[in-house]
Amino acid sequence: MDISGRAAIAGIFESPRRSAPQMHPYALQMECVLGALSDAGLTLNDVDGLCVASGDWAEGGGVNSVTEFAEYAGIRPTWFDSTDVGGCSYIVHAGHAAAAIATGLAKVVVISYAATPRWWPLNTPSFDPFVLPAGPGQFELPYGPTLISTYAMYAQRHMHLYGTTAEQLASVAVTFRRHAAGNPHARLRDVITVDDVLNSSMIASPLHKLDCCVVTDGGGAIVMTSREFARDCKRKPVYLSGFGSATVRTQLSQIDKDIKTPASLSGPAAFKMAGMKPGDIDVAQLYDAFTITPLLALEDLGFCARGESGPYTADGNLSLGGQLPTNTDGGGLASNHPGKRGIFTLIEATRQLRGEGPGVQVPDAEVALAHGIGGTFCAAATAILTI
Repeated sequence: MDISGRAAIAGIFESPRRSAPQMHPYALQMECVLGALSDAGLTLNDVDGLCVASGDWAEGGGVNSVTEFAEYAGIRPTWFDSTDVGGCSYIVHAGHAAAAIATGLAKVVVISYAATPRWWPLNTPSFDPFVLPAGPGQFELPYGPTLISTYAMYAQRHMHLYGTTAEQLASVAVTFRRHAAGNPHARLRDVITVDDVLNSSMIASPLHKLDCCVVTDGGGAIVMTSREFARDCKRKPVYLSGFGSATVRTQLSQIDKDIKTPASLSGPAAFKMAGMKPGDIDVAQLYDAFTITPLLALEDLGFCARGESGPYTADGNLSLGGQLPTNTDGGGLASNHPGKRGIFTLIEATRQLRGEGPGVQVPDAEVALAHGIGGTFCAAATAILTI
């Protein structure tokens, strides 16, 4: 079944909180759900579908997070999804929800996420959470990889293969910070320079402190429903016209030598469904846990050739007025990053198509791309939104 354009985002809400001391993640998530429903002109009584993935530290849930949160919220969904493949899970949920809506399995689906890592009493482990002492992880665990060091190895590999420079990586942080300057809720709003990034503390070579995302509390939610029902809701609907997802591996030792990510699979699938190509995109929201993350996405999604994302970014193409204005709210490098950021790419993509960008607004944007990754580029999901 062709689900392109069959479902729409009818409501959105992003918590303005970047610090929520002593607030349980579910309370914050509930705040976001009610905000998104209010934005759509709906109530909890209208919801028959729920997507939640809150099994990590500081997210408050567990392996049954979707049932736990449904109980907390006082709803009884007859369709639900708790797929958890890391930060892109909520883009995956949007694709799954669109299919459920198109086939009549659900009418109104809420997709939500929240986490409070800034105060949560259970410490996140210092080692890479994807490297376990059983299975293939046992062969990497003796080397003590951390989550940041694994991304740093991607950056080192990209430098080795294609001559990417630290300055080019830094230009990503500089651009997104400039976008965040106008966002009243962004965690970091001061404009920075390439030298500021290069002079910040080295965390895992070649990634400096300002090459790394902020750590905030926060949450968000979206409401999806059918194309027809969305037209009767309070806000202008934004349609899911293209979707793709993919997983490729878990362990870093199994990456492709050319460091191709699963975006090379999810992106073409989304473009094919939408009947579009990269040149049709007016604005993009790309997962940016580290400055290397959007560079790899740009290549795998087809916005520039393999190995050319460094110069592409340094030339200003991700800025307002560039070829592909990206992370217009400041992204994870400047606005917020509670742990899994996929939900926020969908929210900001929707805001751009509504003309409500809180940081910078792309004039007359009609097509937006939201893309996320999970783990250390283990999974990816891509959505193309239209009005």
